[in-house]
Amino acid sequence: MMPYPLVTGPDPQTDATLAALLDALYARHNQAICCTLVYGSCLRSGNIYDGLLDLYLICDDYRTAYGPGLLAGANWLMPPNVFYAQQTAPLTEPPAQVHTERSERDTEPHAQRHAGQSAETGGGAQGTNAQTLRAKVTVISLRDFERGCSSAWFESYIWGRFAQPTLILNPRSDLLRKRIERALYQAANTLLHNALPVLPQQGSITSLWERALGLSYATELRTERSGRAAELADAAATFYVQMTAQLASRLGHGFALSADGQAYVSAPSALATRRAGLAWGLRRGQGKLLSITRLVKALFTFEGGLDYIAWKLTRHSGQQITIPDNVRRAPLIHLWGFFWGLYRQGIFK
Repeated sequence: MMPYPLVTGPDPQTDATLAALLDALYARHNQAICCTLVYGSCLRSGNIYDGLLDLYLICDDYRTAYGPGLLAGANWLMPPNVFYAQQTAPLTEPPAQVHTERSERDTEPHAQRHAGQSAETGGGAQGTNAQTLRAKVTVISLRDFERGCSSAWFESYIWGRFAQPTLILNPRSDLLRKRIERALYQAANTLLHNALPVLPQQGSITSLWERALGLSYATELRTERSGRAAELADAAATFYVQMTAQLASRLGHGFALSADGQAYVSAPSALATRRAGLAWGLRRGQGKLLSITRLVKALFTFEGGLDYIAWKLTRHSGQQITIPDNVRRAPLIHLWGFFWGLYRQGIFK
């Protein structure tokens, strides 16, 4: 296997705030984290202090990471678990403090107190102001991650995400890094193999990935504006050209690249096209139901989960979203009607 395409991004060896955040998260999970993955909008922008940094913590197993109890069971039953964490690093004394997962409660709404605030951007010092790094932390076992990147997972939740550029941080060993890289290659292979039969039989590599990522995006409740898949494909065009060249011989469906590697042709069978069309239709229904289920699960693992949901919806839709009092009092009863109303308004897609 060729080396994974180069992905640049934050480095805990040069960013003390990121290093402190990771140290705190590793300690909280009993040093059971064998690798951390970074992907998403902060990685693309190059500024991890603008928005929420997407971190995936790959753990040895859930019982070791959490101990016995609800969190381990929830992560095993419906991986992954999602938490919020932040690290504040004063540029002068006193030393940094970390706030992670369901800790340090107060009466201020979580999303306003953390995610909705504007973070100091990286770069030069700003007097004695503190930089605050905010992260959405996702925990999944190595076994579930590898399985989620493969065709063994019908749902595209994992392989659709990790077909995108991903930065590997703090792998426990070189062998572990290679294992993660194989899983990332497998994620991209799974996405393209499943998508090719329902995509145009010729086109540019950028259009190939735009359409493939768009299929995956459509399987989840999304608040981002249309055209997000095109942004992803354009932002990492070189990465996707390199990834496609590595996978071309494994994709099947008559896939072949042009001499310059910038275009493709394919020739899927009529049966493969019908099967793939049916599969993506099923994924859209399954994925949206699972998206709602994961949101409900996050209410119990994500401190201030309702406020985070409102902040995220407001940020991506451009419309102010307020959580009704009845939803706050009894979310398991009233959340469904609230979500249905947002869906009818076009907030969810």
